[in-house]
Amino acid sequence: MKKGSKLYSIAHLTCPQCNEGKFLVSHPYDLSHAGDVRENCEVCGLKYSKEPGFYYGAMYVSYALGVALFVTIWTSCNLFFDNVGVWTQIGLVVFFSIAFSPYLFALSKIIWANFFIHYKPDAKLSK
Repeated sequence: MKKGSKLYSIAHLTCPQCNEGKFLVSHPYDLSHAGDVRENCEVCGLKYSKEPGFYYGAMYVSYALGVALFVTIWTSCNLFFDNVGVWTQIGLVVFFSIAFSPYLFALSKIIWANFFIHYKPDAKLSK
């Protein structure tokens, strides 16, 4: 995955414009700051929030990620393991949904930002 692609920004949780600055305030599993996005990029100065309520659209991305997680767990249980009961599958879905929810929350915000913010190779602050 090369720098300058949207996948690079999403995988490394970096600024969509310069691919260098941090996007989140803290690690996704720091629950006191879960999903908190920085105001600006410390490398290129990009303001991450285009308008008030900009990240409300990330709910749709979060829903899609949750559905993908559910389908992955359900398909894995039915294809790779014999005789897995329905309640076991429900338990696995609940467990993994809770375990991955902070990461999926952060991931949905960076994906949403990458829909609207594009990479600029010369987007460095002049100091």
